[in-house]
Amino acid sequence: MRSACSTGTTGWIPRSVPLSWQVRPPLLIVSVTLLVYLNSLSGVFQFDDYNVIVNNPAVHGWSQWWRGVGGIRPLLKLSYTLNWTSGFGLIGFHLFNVLVHVVNALLVYRLAQAVGRRSFRPGSAERAAFIGALLFAIHPVQTEAITYISGRSSSLAACFYLASLLCYLQGHRRDGPTWPQALSAIFFILALLTKEAAVTLPLALLLWELCFGEPHQGARAIWRRQWPHWLILLAAVLALTCHPAYGKLIVTAPALTTVLTQVDGVSYLLTRLLAFASLNIDPDLHVQPVVTWPLAGKACALALLLGTGVWLLRRRPVPAFAILWLFLQLVPTNTVVVRWDIANERHLYLAGVGLFIAAGSGLERVLGLLPAKGRKLLLFLIFALLGLCAVFRNDDYRSQVMLWEATALQSPAKARVHNNLGYAYFLAGESARARQSYLRAIQLRPDHPLAHNNLRRLEESLRGKTGQKAH
Repeated sequence: MRSACSTGTTGWIPRSVPLSWQVRPPLLIVSVTLLVYLNSLSGVFQFDDYNVIVNNPAVHGWSQWWRGVGGIRPLLKLSYTLNWTSGFGLIGFHLFNVLVHVVNALLVYRLAQAVGRRSFRPGSAERAAFIGALLFAIHPVQTEAITYISGRSSSLAACFYLASLLCYLQGHRRDGPTWPQALSAIFFILALLTKEAAVTLPLALLLWELCFGEPHQGARAIWRRQWPHWLILLAAVLALTCHPAYGKLIVTAPALTTVLTQVDGVSYLLTRLLAFASLNIDPDLHVQPVVTWPLAGKACALALLLGTGVWLLRRRPVPAFAILWLFLQLVPTNTVVVRWDIANERHLYLAGVGLFIAAGSGLERVLGLLPAKGRKLLLFLIFALLGLCAVFRNDDYRSQVMLWEATALQSPAKARVHNNLGYAYFLAGESARARQSYLRAIQLRPDHPLAHNNLRRLEESLRGKTGQKAH
């Protein structure tokens, strides 16, 4: 393993890197990200936004938030309360999400710099970091964590998570100050208060040491740097286990059905990185009670990918880090925690960070084989394609009807999708379409209680209007 900190550096940037490469890439990342997500500001509340924000009095005032501070995800709810009471209305929620994503893109850029300096010369390392961070910033799979307001749980937790990791890296530099270590522990606590999935952070620190740590350091040196994080983790696990809301969601021994279902879910998520033109807020995934040949193939593919990551640890640390980071973020929370939805694209927000960094490194190597004009053209085409797809996906969130119509195209056989589409039509005053969608939901699932109830309410409403006209 190579040194965790390159020699001859001041802070994050090697002295040999020109000033333009210290200033220009962050500005480009910020500018392009804001441009791509500008149309997300016109989005409306969707789906779970009504449960956790609009119809949730606990986030409608500071006194209400304080009374519920002992509940789940208090820092996330604090951000909702801040937006709700700010006076900026709906656009304030969206602007907050976009700004958090911009900060995350810069944090990924810094992390990619730290990774790239172990594989490239300074100039190439900065280019690889820039490419990886911009891929992270504008890939359409990120839209659910940004444009969908409730997706903030993933992006805000990732912000504190990445900040903690970067402070840890800065804190154990031999010529650096020690205060970043304390700041790293504080950011870890903030991440846990935002989303419980942040419990993986101490393992992520170990993964970093395995891939990029100093070659001759012992376990004692690592423990001296990491013991605050492990102590916080122990306290968090005890608190989550004893908490009445969390305790019933934790499964200490996952059933075979859970494992098989998540094999299907994780496989689906990985395909979204390439099939980004067919994103879906409510994918048609089902519980998998038995092993089937397609499921066995997916399990073998995931096992092979995991084994490859382990095998590459000593040989190619960058792809090894990307693969193992992915499994570290997805596997624990998708097996020991009960999930109402099998997989959502926002689960890739933090889990995909390593893959985007590795993709930036890989593209930098490929670009090195091309002439200068070819490099610029290829990068422009890649970023233009991703950016346009993200803009089009953001547009789906402009209304509930648009989002659920797009979802129905991707999940035509899912009853919940048609029920939600029917309700969106109902709110929009399109009664005929609403009735058709409710009937489709009932046809797909005859025992669907919400669809039956919504259809009954619709028909009562229509009868009431007819009576009023006759009178």
